[in-house]
Amino acid sequence: MARRKNTLTRFIEDVVDSTKDFVDDLVDRAKDVEEDVRDAAKNLVDDDEDTPATKGSEIDALNKAIVDLTKKVNELAKQKVAA
Repeated sequence: MARRKNTLTRFIEDVVDSTKDFVDDLVDRAKDVEEDVRDAAKNLVDDDEDTPATKGSEIDALNKAIVDLTKKVNELAKQKVAA
């Protein structure tokens, strides 16, 4: 049975190797997070590009509703004055 010599240099080598593996894992995770954030930001921007057309049609619908309500209020005011 061969026994490994535990020298100071072997210890330092093991620490450096473990640290390198740890840093590599951190960098990989950071890249994944960066890609996820980039994708989320891109999706957010893409969603915002679609909303002006939707907002415009919503504003048109609200304006029409305001005009209709104004007509009804004017009719009711005329009826109240006549009574």
